[in-house]
Amino acid sequence: MKLGLVENLIKVEHVSRYFSLGGILTTNRFKAVDNVSFTIPVGSPQIFTIIGESGSGKTTLARMMLNLVKPSSGTIYFKGRDLTTIHSRKDKIRFMGDVQPVFQNPFSAFNPLKKVDRYLYISAYRFTTASTKSESEKCADIALNKVGLSLPEVKDRFPHELSGGQLQRIAIARALIASPSLLIADEPVSMVDASLRIAIVNLFKTLRDDLGVSIIYITHDLTTAYYISDQIIIMQKGVVVERGEARNILENPQHPYSQTLKQSVLSPTSTLND
Repeated sequence: MKLGLVENLIKVEHVSRYFSLGGILTTNRFKAVDNVSFTIPVGSPQIFTIIGESGSGKTTLARMMLNLVKPSSGTIYFKGRDLTTIHSRKDKIRFMGDVQPVFQNPFSAFNPLKKVDRYLYISAYRFTTASTKSESEKCADIALNKVGLSLPEVKDRFPHELSGGQLQRIAIARALIASPSLLIADEPVSMVDASLRIAIVNLFKTLRDDLGVSIIYITHDLTTAYYISDQIIIMQKGVVVERGEARNILENPQHPYSQTLKQSVLSPTSTLND
């Protein structure tokens, strides 16, 4: 999956996902995602935000982009390759290294009975050339430095010994060990203390600007979306109702649903830009 002459990092093309209601013999179907399309180009790192309330289909869309759920119709391409053609273990590991998730709850991302540094070492062994403990520790420390931490701060510590903000940064560091082209972050600050949210969203901006990583940021929070996003789509009941340059859309939404979302929060400029 080399870039070559590929124009798009990821291309979501008329993607829908249906779930049956009531059993395998029923014809009733629920449209979780309905005919969604967008692209993120190669060579232009950006934060692409998917906004929507619970039930809007944004998490189902994320799972399809992570190749955890297959579309009912439409196609998702990553670096020009249809995700449904990724079958071999080698191709799956390569894809997993290139597209890394950051999940909502940092506490559920780590087994409470395992030390967090173990996860970093496993990622180093899986996605890098590290073959010894010292090499994996070096990879872990480099990745932790990128998120404002260091290996001595987290080594031999269990999840309960760390704050939610620290755990989320460790989760991001774990993803960075693989040197991904794309991070898919599903509500990554919704379970972090308000005082730490700005640190996490600023980290995403740094990853975009300094490391050239594109980020799909999935959220219901218009304030953080306004602060960090380059492009956005707004979803309602599985359908994209508005799309475009983030500040233009969020300052002057045209769709009634987008207007309702804006009215439900404080002015975006009043919280994170002060």
